[in-house]
Amino acid sequence: MRLAVEEINQSTELLPNYTLGYKIFDSCAHPLTGQRAALAVLNGVSEDDSPMCSGASPLLAVIGESGSSQSIVLSRILQPFRIPMISYFSSCACLSDRRKFPTFFRVVPSDDYQVRAIAQLLIRFNWTWVGLVRGDREYGRFAAQGLLRELKGTKVCVAYQVIIPLLYDRERILDIIQVMLISSARVVVSFLSVGEMTSFLKDYMMQNITGIQWVASESWITASVYTGSKYYPYMGGAIGFGIRKGHISRLIDYLQTVNPQMYPNNLLVKELWEALYGCSPSLSSGSVLPLCSGVAYNVYKAVYAIAHSLHNLLLCQPGSGPFQNNSLTFNIAGEEVNFDLKGDSIPYYDIVNWQRGTGENIEFVNVGLFDGTKPAGEELVIQEDRIIWVPVSVCSASCHPGSRKAVRRGEPVCCFDCVPCDNGKISNQTDSIECTFCTEDFWSNQDRTDCIPKKVEFLAYDSLGITLTVTSVVGACLTMAVFVVFFYHKNTAVVRVNNSELSFFILFSLTLCFLCSLVFVGEPTSWSCMLRHTAFSITFSLCLSCILGKTLVVLAAFTATRPGDNIMKWLGPKQQRVIIFSCTQVQVVTCAAWLIDAPPFPSRNTQYEHSKIILECSVGSSIAFWCVLGYIGLQACLCFVLAFLARKLPGNFNEAKFITFSMLIFCAVWLAFIPAYISSPGNYADAVESFAILASSFGLLFFLFSPKCYIILMKPEKNTKQHIMAQFFLKKAKTCS
Repeated sequence: MRLAVEEINQSTELLPNYTLGYKIFDSCAHPLTGQRAALAVLNGVSEDDSPMCSGASPLLAVIGESGSSQSIVLSRILQPFRIPMISYFSSCACLSDRRKFPTFFRVVPSDDYQVRAIAQLLIRFNWTWVGLVRGDREYGRFAAQGLLRELKGTKVCVAYQVIIPLLYDRERILDIIQVMLISSARVVVSFLSVGEMTSFLKDYMMQNITGIQWVASESWITASVYTGSKYYPYMGGAIGFGIRKGHISRLIDYLQTVNPQMYPNNLLVKELWEALYGCSPSLSSGSVLPLCSGVAYNVYKAVYAIAHSLHNLLLCQPGSGPFQNNSLTFNIAGEEVNFDLKGDSIPYYDIVNWQRGTGENIEFVNVGLFDGTKPAGEELVIQEDRIIWVPVSVCSASCHPGSRKAVRRGEPVCCFDCVPCDNGKISNQTDSIECTFCTEDFWSNQDRTDCIPKKVEFLAYDSLGITLTVTSVVGACLTMAVFVVFFYHKNTAVVRVNNSELSFFILFSLTLCFLCSLVFVGEPTSWSCMLRHTAFSITFSLCLSCILGKTLVVLAAFTATRPGDNIMKWLGPKQQRVIIFSCTQVQVVTCAAWLIDAPPFPSRNTQYEHSKIILECSVGSSIAFWCVLGYIGLQACLCFVLAFLARKLPGNFNEAKFITFSMLIFCAVWLAFIPAYISSPGNYADAVESFAILASSFGLLFFLFSPKCYIILMKPEKNTKQHIMAQFFLKKAKTCS
C-alpha cells in the first residue's frame, strides 16, 4: 500500500498536484477492533479524550478489510458517511448486495464465482462424494450455501457438513475429525480463514490422518504459513483456487529498504516479507522478484482503484458521468482492471496444487486457471498431468454399462446400488439412470450393453427338421413300395377281394400325406403357408373318403348275402368314386374359400419368446382352419363308428377290424395334436403338426396294409380264392351260430 501511494504521489499523470495520505490500523482480524479503528479515523484526531464527531473527516476511502465479517461491520459504519470501502480479500457473496452495502467494493472476486469454480472442479474429476468443512462466520456460511446451490442438480453429493465453532473448542473439533474418519468421502472442501484452518490443523495432524484430498478456498490455499514440511504428509496434494498473482515492478527495490538483511534480528520483518508478500527473504539486491501473492497484489490494485476513481471525479464535466459505461476501468502492470455492476472484480483464479518441493517443504504449483470472462463451461482450464491427488471419492462405485443406478431409500442420490438391466433392455453408458428398451426386432446381448438382432427361429433343416424330412421320405417310399407290391400282385385273391381300386387310391393319398410334412420344414413363405394347411387337409380328406368307401363296401358285402338284398348295386365302382369325389370335394371347396377370403400367411411372432423372432404361418382365418380339421375329424369318426359296427363281421381278413384300429390310432393322434399344437409356438407348432401327419399316416399304412402284405409276401398259400372263401364261410357260420 505504501509503495502504491508513493508511486501515485510521484506520478504526473495520475492525480497531478494532489497528494494522497494514509493511516494504517490493525484490526487483528476482529470486528470490534476494526470498528474502533473506523470510528477513530472518522473523528480525524487521536482516540484519547476526543469528543465524537468533532469535525469533518478528511477520509475519502478505506482499503480493507481482509475478512468478510470485519468488512460487513466496517461497511455499515462507513455507509452513512458515503465513504467507499475497497476490500482486497473479503469474498463473501453477501457483500454483493448493493442495497445493504452500497458503498462496498472489492478487487477480489465474489465467492459466487469461487463456488462455481469448485463445483466444476468436483464434477470434472468425478468427486461425487465430498465432505464440507466451514467456519461459523459469514464467509463460511455464504460460501457453503453457494456451493450447495451450485451442486444442486449435479451428480455430486455432500456426505457431511461440519462447522468449526467461532470459539475454538477442542472437544468439538475432535468430534468433527471423527466424522471425517468415519465417512467414506475422501475429498473435503474447506471454507475457512487462515486462522481457523491453522487451529484446526493442529488437532487434525495430531490424529495422524492421511489420504484425504483437500479442496481449498482462496482464503488459505496460497498462505505461506503452510509451506513448512510438517504439513505435507497430511495436506500434500491439496488443490484450490488462489487469487490471481501479479507483478509489481518496483517492489523489489522498495522491499530492500525494509528487509531481513537490514534487520536480521527483527523476526517481524522476516515474517512480514513471507506472510504478506509471499516472497523469499533470501533475495539479494538485483534478484528477480517472483510473482507476489494475490493478497499483496490486490492491495496494490485497490490503492490504484481509489486513485483512478478520484482522478475521474476531478476531471468530471457537468452533465456527463465520471466513468465510461458507468464502470471504473484502468490498466496496471499490463493488466486491465475492471468491475461489474455490483462493484465486484471480474473473476480470475489460479488453480494451485500443493506438491513436495525442495527440503521437504510444500510448493504451490500452478496447474491451471479459472477465467470467469469465458463462456459457461469453458472457464476451467487444467493441466491434469501436473496434479498429484487422491483420485477417488464416491459413495458408490460407478455402474458399468449393462446396469442402472437404483437409489437407496433415505440416502443421497450419490449412494446407489447397481442393478443389472432386465432382459430386452440395455445401458451403454456408465452410471445410467435407467435402462432403455431394444426395438421390436432387437434384443439385449448377454452383457446388456447393446441391442443385437433377435435370433430368427423356424423349423429349419437342423436335427429336428432333418429327422422329420427323413421320416417323411421313408414313409412315402414305404407307401410306394406297398403300391408296387399291390400292383405287381393285382390279380391275386387278397388284392382283388379288398377292392384294389380303393386300395390304390388310399396308397396314393397316403403318399401325398407323407410328402405334405415336407412343406412344414424350412422358412415359411406365402406359398408354403397356403400349401401346408390346405394340402394336408385335402390329402387326408381323400384318404379318409377312400377308407369310408372301403368300410361301406365291407358292410355291404356282408348284408348282400341275405336273400332279397340288392345293396351292392348301390356301392359299385362308379358309386364308390362318386362317394370319394363328393366327400373330398367338400374339403376342396372349404380350402378354396379359405384361400380366397383369408389365406394363411407368414408372420413374425415376437410375443411368445421376447428374445427371439419365431417365423410361423398364421392360419389367416381361424374358423376355416378349425373347419377343415373338424371335417377330417368327422370323416375319421364316421369311419371309426362304421368299422366298429362291422368289426365282428366275416369281412376279408378282418378288414373292418383293421379299419377300426387304424381309425382309433388316427383319432388318438389328432386328439393329442390339438392341445399340443395350441400350446406350442412357431417351429415347435410346425413340428407337432408335421409329427401328427406322419404318425397318423404311418398308423393308416401299418394297420390297413401290413396284414395284406404279410399274406402276399410271406404266406402266398393263403393268397387263393379257395382259401379266402373257406375262411369267409367258416367265420360266417360261427357268426350265425
